[in-house]
Amino acid sequence: MSEQTPLLEFPCAYPIKVIGHGDANLRERVIEIMRVHAGEFDETIITERASSEGRFVSVTVTITATGKPQLDNIFTDLKATGIVKMVL
Repeated sequence: MSEQTPLLEFPCAYPIKVIGHGDANLRERVIEIMRVHAGEFDETIITERASSEGRFVSVTVTITATGKPQLDNIFTDLKATGIVKMVL
C-alpha cells in the first residue's frame, strides 16, 4: 500500500477568495468572519476587485490556516451571510 502525501501541510498561508454582491459590505463582513476563525491577519494584503458591470465583487484574504476544520467553518460562515455567492 502506498501512503498518500497530504495536499497541504498546516499551518500554512492560505488565500481565500470570496465573491459576492457588489452593493453589499462584502469586505467588512469577510474581515469579521476571518477574525472569528483566524484571529489577526494582515489586512493590508487584502485585494478587492469589481466585476466589469459592478454587480459582483471578489475579495481575497490570506490567512494562516491551521487545519481543515478551520477552513470548513470559514466556508460555512461565509456562505451563510446571504451576500456571498461563491468561496474559492
